[in-house]
Amino acid sequence: MPISERLSLLGSGVFARNDQRKLAYQRKLADQQRWRADAGQASPVPLPPLLDLSLGSTDLQPPAAAIEAIAASLQQPESASYCLHGATLPFREAVAAWAGRRFGVAVDPGTEVLLLVGSQEGTAHLPLAVLNPGDAALLLDPYYPSHLGGLQLASARPVLLPLEAASGWRPDFDRLGAAEWDALKLMVLGFPHNPTATTGEQSWLDEAVQRALRHDIVLAHDNPYVDLALDGEAPALLRNPAWRQCGIEFFSFSKSWCLGGYRLAFAIGAEWLITALRQLKGVVDFNQSLALQAGAIAALEQAPQWPERLRAVYRERRDHMAAALEAQGWPLRRPSMALYLWLQLPEVAQRRGLDSEAFCAALLEGTGVCLTPGNGFGPSGEGWQRLALVHPTAELEAGAARIGAWLRQL
Repeated sequence: MPISERLSLLGSGVFARNDQRKLAYQRKLADQQRWRADAGQASPVPLPPLLDLSLGSTDLQPPAAAIEAIAASLQQPESASYCLHGATLPFREAVAAWAGRRFGVAVDPGTEVLLLVGSQEGTAHLPLAVLNPGDAALLLDPYYPSHLGGLQLASARPVLLPLEAASGWRPDFDRLGAAEWDALKLMVLGFPHNPTATTGEQSWLDEAVQRALRHDIVLAHDNPYVDLALDGEAPALLRNPAWRQCGIEFFSFSKSWCLGGYRLAFAIGAEWLITALRQLKGVVDFNQSLALQAGAIAALEQAPQWPERLRAVYRERRDHMAAALEAQGWPLRRPSMALYLWLQLPEVAQRRGLDSEAFCAALLEGTGVCLTPGNGFGPSGEGWQRLALVHPTAELEAGAARIGAWLRQL
């Protein structure tokens, strides 16, 4: 049967590849447990349990107010119905009020806010709404995978802007010439930045806005980590007064309110961009249940302090895990953003000729600790790996000890 060329271009995705490796490891664990039960004795070399540090899926819980609002709304018959755009107005009004409190900006809930089924849905679908096949779009490199995936689905041409550790991961917009800027139709940024865990600066985004205005480019800013800056204040497109002229910004409940599995997010942007994305959504999908929207509204209105609580937890985890890895001989830069460590390939792995994918596969096989290989985030991610701080500090430190012992064996 035929398979599209577009599907081949998308490839398997780094999270899907990691998922297969984790499943294989878990099968080995299960086989070992069965062997021990059948033999009545311990196996010679017991496998350690899986410690999954590959996904930014937190172990921390959402605010009780959000869960209680969802539970109460589930009793209402309309929560089981399809939800069209008009029924999302209470959610959009709550988002507009939040934007006023958070950024001091007046937002029209009728025309400038859109509910999303996770921010990835928005970033992946936006290129279909604003680009034609062959159009050029700028991506940071490393990038989040859905940013590239959205361009590939739209048959657009990615233009990669490498970020470098030596410059603090600051984007150097002067690397592109005037003709390259004139050819661009879309620019996709995201600070605080995933995967490098860099908060970034408002001046970087302001410069991008000026470029977008000068060259007639749509600026999409992916900002799910806006509340998780550990050092300094996170940049935001909404802080630039020209956001209505060229931009759209994506926010999520997954990180700030620990609601990742509920797939709740929203976009705030120029009316014409919100309209375009809403038109696309009207063909592709419906909206999340009114019950889930009730939980999101409760999170915004009743638990505004929740991100602050999370930052305290993540700061402790960052500091303890960084110290633990350094004690095991794996030096690193302490990130300014919560949730991740961005780790350069250890020297011993480089000497053995392991790239990031082979290193993470071998690490999982040897220790049961799963990281995400940096090559899944673009060419500039090669030689790096991402570690998610999604387990209690004691478990993270135990994982660092496993990693250190394995690195010494290499």
